[in-house]
Amino acid sequence: MKNIILGGFILLSSYLATAQGPPITADKPIMLGGKSFTTKTLIEYRQTERGSVLYAPVMLHYLPTANSLVALHVPFTIYDLQDQSGNGLADLKIMGKYQFYRKDGTGKTWRMVAKTLQTLPTGKEIDVMDISTGKYAGYYGIVSGIETLKYGISTEVGYNWMPDGTLDEIRAKLGFGLPLLKPQYPNKQLNLYFEYSSHWLHERDWYQLLYAQGIQYARKNITFDLAVQLPLVQEIDDNRALNYSVFLGTRYTF
Repeated sequence: MKNIILGGFILLSSYLATAQGPPITADKPIMLGGKSFTTKTLIEYRQTERGSVLYAPVMLHYLPTANSLVALHVPFTIYDLQDQSGNGLADLKIMGKYQFYRKDGTGKTWRMVAKTLQTLPTGKEIDVMDISTGKYAGYYGIVSGIETLKYGISTEVGYNWMPDGTLDEIRAKLGFGLPLLKPQYPNKQLNLYFEYSSHWLHERDWYQLLYAQGIQYARKNITFDLAVQLPLVQEIDDNRALNYSVFLGTRYTF
């Protein structure tokens, strides 16, 4: 079943591409212009059968040019798991993106971006995916998106490589954005997001298909995000299964 779902995501990514405003749990290839900064956070409260984790990153994104981006994510975590509890710095992340394709039309745009996310082992080794593993990992993927005045579609396909661990992962994401307000100036948006995320950790023979329902409010250069993520399919050890995640975020561009 996991191969069928994953294959469908990869096929869709060849044709689809991002929504009004940045997606919440996904990514987008739209860039806002060179020499601009964005500060943001996306706090996640994750409840699993193993316990709970709170993840609070401080992120700084900088666009050296209109088609490139570099970012630093400095995260803090609090965890209460069956086998341990504590708090402190999680794994630092450095991100790079380069937009290699862009096609604009009347009221729409389609773009594609190469993306890498380098995870540094600064966190404690608590074996919590994407938060604190205490091991180096390198993610490499392609983000694509199409955005119009009426809707947005985003996709991402990539591979997360962990040479000294067992969390190597084939990752695929598909998101839809629906604006509830007409385009206006100054910018004011209210958007709904419907986001799917597929994770196949082939070394552990784990698979998850997750769905996130989100809402976003944007005013000028500030956005506020809220989303709830639930599992649709889980082929994973029972004591590691996800119950739900709640995301709360904000970002400011200058």
